[in-house]
Amino acid sequence: MAEDGRTKKNKKKQGGLRTMPFILANEFCDRFATTGFNSNMITYLIQELRMPMVQASNAVTNFNGTSSFTPIIGGLIADSFAGRFWTITVGSVIFLFGMIGLTISAVLPGLRPTPCSPHKSKCKEASSRQLLVLYLCLLFTSIGSGGIRPCVMAFGADQFDLHRPRHAARRKWNFFNLYFFCMAMALLLALTVVVYVQENVGWGWGFGIPAIAMFFSVVAFVIGYPLYIRMKPGGSPLVRLTQVLVAAFRKRKVVKPDDPSPLYENKELDAGISTAGRLLHTNQLVFLDRAAIMVEGDTLSSGQPRLWRLSTVHRVEELKSIIRMIPIWAVGILLVTANSHNHSFAIQQARSMDRHLTARFQIPPASMNIFSALSMLLGLAFYDRVFVPVACRFTKRPSGITYLQRMGIGLAIAIFATVAAALVEIKRKAVASDHGLLDKQKVTVPISVFWLMPQFAIHGLAEAFMSVGHMEFLYDQAPESMRSTAAALYWLAVSIGNYMGTLLVILVHNFTEKKGDWLQNNINRGKLDYYYWLVSGLQVLNLGYYIICAKFYTFKPLEVAKAENPSKVVDDEGSVREAELTIVVARDAKDAGSSAQL
Repeated sequence: MAEDGRTKKNKKKQGGLRTMPFILANEFCDRFATTGFNSNMITYLIQELRMPMVQASNAVTNFNGTSSFTPIIGGLIADSFAGRFWTITVGSVIFLFGMIGLTISAVLPGLRPTPCSPHKSKCKEASSRQLLVLYLCLLFTSIGSGGIRPCVMAFGADQFDLHRPRHAARRKWNFFNLYFFCMAMALLLALTVVVYVQENVGWGWGFGIPAIAMFFSVVAFVIGYPLYIRMKPGGSPLVRLTQVLVAAFRKRKVVKPDDPSPLYENKELDAGISTAGRLLHTNQLVFLDRAAIMVEGDTLSSGQPRLWRLSTVHRVEELKSIIRMIPIWAVGILLVTANSHNHSFAIQQARSMDRHLTARFQIPPASMNIFSALSMLLGLAFYDRVFVPVACRFTKRPSGITYLQRMGIGLAIAIFATVAAALVEIKRKAVASDHGLLDKQKVTVPISVFWLMPQFAIHGLAEAFMSVGHMEFLYDQAPESMRSTAAALYWLAVSIGNYMGTLLVILVHNFTEKKGDWLQNNINRGKLDYYYWLVSGLQVLNLGYYIICAKFYTFKPLEVAKAENPSKVVDDEGSVREAELTIVVARDAKDAGSSAQL
């Protein structure tokens, strides 16, 4: 139901495609602003604040990790009490304050080290006070992202009846494809316009432009308030999950019945968290079923359950669903770890290579990520317009393939991205050696920067499969009342992946420092290609792990009620038809990745 209890007549005037410009504009500007300074932050930290390369690389990945961790908190807040609209609004304002602070820090001379002559071998690094200002601004943007990222996708999905098969089947463009398409467009614009401004105009405007864009996105999002369907929060999912664990532990010695039918059910209690249908009992993780066994003292005199002693089957299955999702959710972590070098080491590689398009124009190093964005855009278009229709002829599924299959294809493609990175680095160092440039790190190596294009493009294609499939899996398999939290899990995987990238860099640096440092400031003398081979091997192991998890995954069973008796109803297109009888749908591998077929 809507938060303000609007009538059905008024609700017909809410939601739908008319809300997408307001909602996706907010996500677009968040990604535009984040990418605008994140993609080239390694340059800002090394050239403007004069950090060592390893420290700067870790600062970038730590920032990415924090920005992707805060969404789990934002998702819980939205699902518990604040609702998605207000969580997005407050998060956007906090993000805007952070962007304004970054712009000011880039403009005021006192917040940066004094200018340094390029002929000096060592320049003064940023002071602790200057770094503190920078980190506080980045913290504000990270907290703001925590309100935006987990809620925009779920809030956008709220505007459609995506769980209704006829409604979903009429969508010519899959909602999740549209969501990631907008993200890729934001990346593309940021990597061209913003990065060019940072490199050729100045960092003040380079940070200022994303801040201005974020201001207008906040205004646009709030203006769309009357058009939105605003779902009422279902209460803290974390509390419900904890209640199930506590109740199951308390009854750990209670004998579980062989027949699940006596387990406690309460449709009225679960009505607010199961509007699309209740979860059905499964024969996995049966220890948790004890939480739904009713014993003396589990209910009040009014008949209502003591929720720390007794849970419904639906609530038990909510916890089971989350636990079953974790192994597959975790595979996205290493993909992010493998990609983290595209914002650090790959940028330094590009800076050492010939970046001329014309005699006077050079491609900014950070703009190499444009090939990832372009590849993702083209990959999404190809997937939706070519791949799915062709696959449908063979699989007979509306989605062509399941989201688990889509994720597997993305993971396999991603391996070739790091393999390409290793091969190109071998070539780049060979050219540097042939021209006697191994010890001249500030001299351009005479090899075109476009040699780096394959690794970026392959990674973008992998994202078009893996990231979209990953988000769709989390949204579909998460309990209905935890959709914001499910989206936050996606960003949590990104967060852990970035922290893993930092850990991997630290471990590699420490273990190789005394035996030919792989990751030294002079990348011509380093062994960056060894690092890429290491990441490639980890990705092969990750793919094998995923195949095993996907093979044994059990999809959530969902009861879907349509109408108790055949009658005349009005469908989504306004035509009168016969209502169908109440039936039960169990999600299995056959219909995973598409709407439930009734």
